[in-house]
Amino acid sequence: MIVFNIDVMLAKRKMTVSELADKVGFTMANVSLLKNGKIKALKISTLNKLCRVLECQPSDLLEYIETEGEDDEE
Repeated sequence: MIVFNIDVMLAKRKMTVSELADKVGFTMANVSLLKNGKIKALKISTLNKLCRVLECQPSDLLEYIETEGEDDEE
């Protein structure tokens, strides 16, 4: 399972969700979906925008955690 650590980066950068949404050009609803891991796919261009605004690497935002009984959903 992929976990999104956007909250961690927001805290490190002392940035609010609304500031992130404004700087990246997303709606609050889309940022909320990202934060909660409720998305099925992520464009590289979206990841690029997040990394640029949050001044981080993709590995700072995404983490893989193995879970029992996890099946591949593609």
